[in-house]
Amino acid sequence: MKFHQYKISKNIKERLEELNLNRPTDIQFKAIPHILDNEDVLGIAQTGTGKTAAFVIPILHRIQARKFKNKLPEGIQCVVMVPTRELAIQIAEVFDKIGANTNIKTFALFGGAEQEKQISTLTKGIDVLVTTPGRMFDLRSQGHINFKDVKTLVVDEADHMLNLGFLKDIQDVIRYLPQKRQTLFFSATIDAKIKKLAYSLISSKAIRIQISPKDPVSNKVEHSVMFVEMDDKRFFLERIIKENPDSKIIVFVRTKVRAERVYKAMERVGILTETLHGDKTQEERTQAMADFKSGDERILIATDISARGIDVHKVDMVINYDLPDVAENYVHRIGRTGRGDHKGLAISFCSTEEKEMLVEIEKYITKDVQIIDISKSEVEETINLGGDKVNDWKSVMGKIDDFDSETKRRKKKK
Repeated sequence: MKFHQYKISKNIKERLEELNLNRPTDIQFKAIPHILDNEDVLGIAQTGTGKTAAFVIPILHRIQARKFKNKLPEGIQCVVMVPTRELAIQIAEVFDKIGANTNIKTFALFGGAEQEKQISTLTKGIDVLVTTPGRMFDLRSQGHINFKDVKTLVVDEADHMLNLGFLKDIQDVIRYLPQKRQTLFFSATIDAKIKKLAYSLISSKAIRIQISPKDPVSNKVEHSVMFVEMDDKRFFLERIIKENPDSKIIVFVRTKVRAERVYKAMERVGILTETLHGDKTQEERTQAMADFKSGDERILIATDISARGIDVHKVDMVINYDLPDVAENYVHRIGRTGRGDHKGLAISFCSTEEKEMLVEIEKYITKDVQIIDISKSEVEETINLGGDKVNDWKSVMGKIDDFDSETKRRKKKK
């Protein structure tokens, strides 16, 4: 089945054709008809399968149809709740891109940005609100957001929202929405906690759609691990980047501090990168994503804030500089590559102290990660090729040891 066979408006079909979106993915094929029929949907599908467009396309059609019939009241028609600012921006962009031939207004609302501009946009009127919980509740309490006309609630990346402690926020927003509404609940994973939350929000007649292959990792991603000690990782990262000069690469690290350290290590060897983490201002985070998407920056060093839901065009490679603390995040991280029609490569560095994390990852994905064997001579060669010799802590420590030895020798002589 192709998109032109769906019962959606002509200008949305034309726009999908302009974007070379001709055939729906599995989750889109199964979800769109039910959403068009105003049914509640619980959609479970692995990352990179097109979940966002699965709800964006039918929501755009339904809002436009109501506008065309002049039955649309002045107010927000759809609320999409997401866990992070980056995901809010990303989903709003998908609404704008697919809805370019419509007159539907979408707005991404999140904290860390100037309130006055946001209030001004809300006052002018919008149709779709894509939002993180904090700023949404703040502006609602100030009287700038009214939910009385909302027809559809979407909870996206629900598993991540629960992990970040947004359960009460999700439950609270329900109190402000009309009882008669459509609820769409999307998640990459499903467990007892997710299931309980989902069925507390959606109707008993909700359609459950689960696209869950045995391997949670997309078959478009070739992923492997190499055993590299913590202090040698930067040399291997430098080598991989320099050996792939035209590749767009996301490097995942465990903490904000690690992100900045890796950034500085790469800077010392002449590699330009950008960082993305929670200590950045919203303006800096938005600019970092814009530069990476446009290709102005080809290396992005990020914490797990970017592991979920961010769809960047043609990411060639993901490097897990640090293994994630949560095994599930491994799948989300490497899912940043191999999206759509493109194949991707993911390489993880695993130090001695991270081997237990690798065991947990392999349990989660129910298979062993392919190992890239590296010999001692290859490790030495990679370190010798590295440009960060002056700042190599091993050589620095060696000099300190030599200095101490020389000092002791001189004292003995005296």
